[in-house]
Order: sequence, then C-alpha cells, then structure tokens
Amino acid sequence: MFQLWLSGFLVVLIFLVLLWILSVIIKNASIIDPFWGTGFVILITYYIFDTQNLNPETQLLWILTTVWGLRLSLFLLKRNWGKGEDYRYQQFRKDYGEKRYWWFSFFQVFLLQGVLMSIVALPLLGTVMNSHTDHLGPGDYLVIVIWLIGFIFEAVGDFQLEQFKKNRKDKSEVLRTGLWKYTRHPNYFGNAMIWLAFGIMAIINGSYFTFIGTVVMIYLLLKVSGVSLLERTLKTSKPEYADYASKTSAFIPWFPKK
Repeated sequence: MFQLWLSGFLVVLIFLVLLWILSVIIKNASIIDPFWGTGFVILITYYIFDTQNLNPETQLLWILTTVWGLRLSLFLLKRNWGKGEDYRYQQFRKDYGEKRYWWFSFFQVFLLQGVLMSIVALPLLGTVMNSHTDHLGPGDYLVIVIWLIGFIFEAVGDFQLEQFKKNRKDKSEVLRTGLWKYTRHPNYFGNAMIWLAFGIMAIINGSYFTFIGTVVMIYLLLKVSGVSLLERTLKTSKPEYADYASKTSAFIPWFPKK
C-alpha cells in the first residue's frame, strides 16, 4: 500500500510543480486553491489504473470522487477568476519578502497541499486496494445516501452564498436564509459528510486505519482552513455576525434558536 501511496503522491506532485512554476510567473500563489478537488480525481484515477481494480464499488467511488472534485474545482476557479491573488497569500508574500517567497511558496503552499491531499485520500486508496466485490451491498447504498446529503449541503450552500454576495446591498449583511439558517457553514458540513462517506466505504472493505484521512479532512475543516479561520474574520468584519452565531448552529445543521 505504501508504494502505491508514494507513487500517487509523486504523480500529484508533478502537477503541483507545474502549478507552482505558473504561480511564480504570474505572481499568484492562490491558483493552487481550485486544484484541491481535481487533485483527488487524479489520485483515485491513478489508484484504479495502477491496480486495474475496476469493480462496481471502485467505479462508484470514482464517480462520487470525480463529481465532488470537479464541481469544487470549477466553483473555486469561477469564484477566483480575475480577482488576483487571495489576501492570505498576499500577506505571506509580504511577511516572507518578495525575493524569497517565490521559492518558499513551493514548500509552504504547493508541497504542503500535496502531502495533505495524499493523507486525506487514504480512504480512497484503502477502498481501491481492498475492494473485491462484483456487486454493490447495503453499505455502499448507505455511502451514497451520506454522500448525497453532503453534496447537497456543499453545492447548494456554495450557490446560496454566491447569490447572496451578488445581490446584497451592504457587505456587512449576514446570510441567514436557506441552508445557512440551520448551520453557519453548510458547505463545510457537506464536505465533511462526503469524506465521512468515503471513510465508511474504506471501513466496509476492512481498511480501518485509512479512516485517518477522513479525520484529517474534518479537522482541517473545523480547526485549520475552514470554520475557525472564517469565524475569526467574520466576527471582526460583520457586526451582525455575533447575533447570527448566537442563534445558529456552528457546524451540524439544527433549528435556529428563537
């Protein structure tokens, strides 16, 4: 398993190196963001190609991963197109200095994302290596249901937020309708559900330790680049957010407090 994991990482690294070179040329490290979803599509495709294990279960996993990954990448590409470098990377560039950030960004941004991607993708690897079935079972249908819930929350949550930003009159306004009425981060919750589905599929196939990929993804969503980071920003930039936060579940959807 380690050999396949390592070779998959090296395949993704080739794409990341090319992206890094482009980022240096155009001075925009945030072009890495849309690659996150596509990277997993590359990994699952490589795992299946290398093992030649294309049974109904791995086909299902490939479809679920591809639909999720490409939708996310296209959404982020559309959202970021023409807006220049994200403020986070601009701050990094300022902190480390323009003269050295061109090479430092490779390790801090591109290589790091490749490592995280390969760890998070462990459930995909575990399923591809251990699945030997000629039909879908009850566990697979449970995976589909959980994945669908997650995909709806992520895709619809992203769409509702996009529409809200287009139509709002004041940047200080807070989205309180749709899925955002029941959770402050429906898109992140949806992402977590999708990777929970992938983790369950790996467990069904006896690959228990690869569930760590799901744990890492949810931890990143909650504590690193997702909920925690965004909450700190919103609480300082939107005066209404404190009231919204006091009534609305932070992550798991639930009815708002009166």
